[in-house]
Amino acid sequence: MVAARQRRRWGVPVLLAAYVGYLGLGAAVLQALERPAEVQAAQHLLREHWELLTNHTCLQGPALQRLIEGIIQAYKSGITLQGNTTSLGRWDYSGSFFFSISAITTIGYGNLSPSTAVGRIFCIVFALFGIPLNLVLLNEIGQLMLLGVQHCAHRLEEVFHWQNKASFLMKTCALVTGLLLFLLLPPLLFSDKEGWSYEEGFYYSFITLSTIGFGDYVIGMNPDRTYPSWYKNVISLWILFGMAWLALIIKFCINILESSSDFCQCHKQNTEMAEDFMDGNKNSMTGLQNAEISSNKDTKMKEPVESHSYTAPTEAL
Repeated sequence: MVAARQRRRWGVPVLLAAYVGYLGLGAAVLQALERPAEVQAAQHLLREHWELLTNHTCLQGPALQRLIEGIIQAYKSGITLQGNTTSLGRWDYSGSFFFSISAITTIGYGNLSPSTAVGRIFCIVFALFGIPLNLVLLNEIGQLMLLGVQHCAHRLEEVFHWQNKASFLMKTCALVTGLLLFLLLPPLLFSDKEGWSYEEGFYYSFITLSTIGFGDYVIGMNPDRTYPSWYKNVISLWILFGMAWLALIIKFCINILESSSDFCQCHKQNTEMAEDFMDGNKNSMTGLQNAEISSNKDTKMKEPVESHSYTAPTEAL
């Protein structure tokens, strides 16, 4: 109990320091990569703004600013301009169904949100009960995946009489299959339906399945494209099973980190025990040396007395 409490007491500050350091490193790298593009985009926007006002003197600055803000607000609500008309469709049944999935899976893309007070209240209640339901379902799907891998490994052990190789082989196959189904192949579908590059599709796949959900890439939101009716339904199933698979991978990584932490702690305890043992040996050796020195001193103190008592009779003779 004492060792466990000491490990927890020292483990939390170490993990917190590693956590903050990791965040600091990520912030520094992202700032170095993204800050120049941000500055360039801001300068380009400002230049376009002043060129528009210069070339069209009938436009007033405040009026143009209100128009821009209105366009931005409409885009957030899912409305875009197409010539003289506007496009709707984000809040039809398929769009609402996809929003419901993004809510209870805690992805939260942020590109679409309720604009009415009643809709926001319903979203809170819906997510309050939907998030636990989603977690329970993901846990069950993950358990089924694990049971399938274990069953296949057991069958391989029975057929080929493999003991250690079967489990390793099935785990490798499950990892490769998951990579193909949930991360490597879906970007090809997104490239065809959304017009994204493979890198953008792969980025969207990981950001979605990990529930980060930045919202910079969202499927089915391009008004210039026509999507099949099955598209969002298939993507919803992909999100559900992909999140369960990625949760298993993340859990595996957590186990590795915890094992390495326990190993380091055990190594530290063994080192401390070895140092204490060495200190104990040193103290024992010091005690023996002190005892020998004391014994030698006593012997030396006694030797003159004995020689004196022995020579006295000789002198008498």
